[in-house]
Amino acid sequence: MLAVRLHGDGLRVEEVETPSPGPREVLVRVRAAAITRDELDWPVDRLPAIPSYELSGVVVDSDDEVYALTPFDRDGVAAEYAVVPTRVLAPKPSRLSHIEAAALPMGGLTAWQALFMHGQLARGERLLVTGASGGVGHIAVQLARHAGATVVESGPADLVFDTRGGEVPTGERVVTIAEETPGAIYFIVEPDQEQLTELTGLVDAGELCTEVDSVFPLTEPQAAFERVAAHGKRGKVVLQVGTA
Repeated sequence: MLAVRLHGDGLRVEEVETPSPGPREVLVRVRAAAITRDELDWPVDRLPAIPSYELSGVVVDSDDEVYALTPFDRDGVAAEYAVVPTRVLAPKPSRLSHIEAAALPMGGLTAWQALFMHGQLARGERLLVTGASGGVGHIAVQLARHAGATVVESGPADLVFDTRGGEVPTGERVVTIAEETPGAIYFIVEPDQEQLTELTGLVDAGELCTEVDSVFPLTEPQAAFERVAAHGKRGKVVLQVGTA
């Protein structure tokens, strides 16, 4: 199979052996894989490594359409096939193409966990999101409104969700994914099948949408990562694998 692999001197598209699933894993035919700013810095202790941790595709054995945020401590999914733990897979939203679905897991789960797990956002509360138009922020705004919260552009706020760093507005509670800050809850998103299934339901009910900035073929990973780092990006950058 073809796979994008990160080496010490950069990215290469290589022919590698198709992986075999182990216990509680399945082989997924990848249709689309989304990428994230700075993720090429994550696996430097285990090169060569396959990047991308968001996929949408088809389970080989069952033809089920699925999507997922995959664990960060193993190879990613920028390849024609990927082995994925069954515990992180959720049904792909039927309203979305594979490209659109691949753009949702990281931002969707990050927003969900920030607002409801760490921020304990409740109906009627005021939420301020820094970077509200960004890949995570625009989903957080939609989730908050669906939950009955009021999204504000300035304080006071019951909850501040910081997605970009720098000076953070004052709030009764502050959650951040940008940098560890005194008085704020800092966290790193985790894969979660149940939460992703909830997001699927919201998408298919017309309550949630995601944005795709641009799409590149699997064979052009360098151009895709350059776009991720560029100014003016709006939404996710996605690698198309096969027919997406």
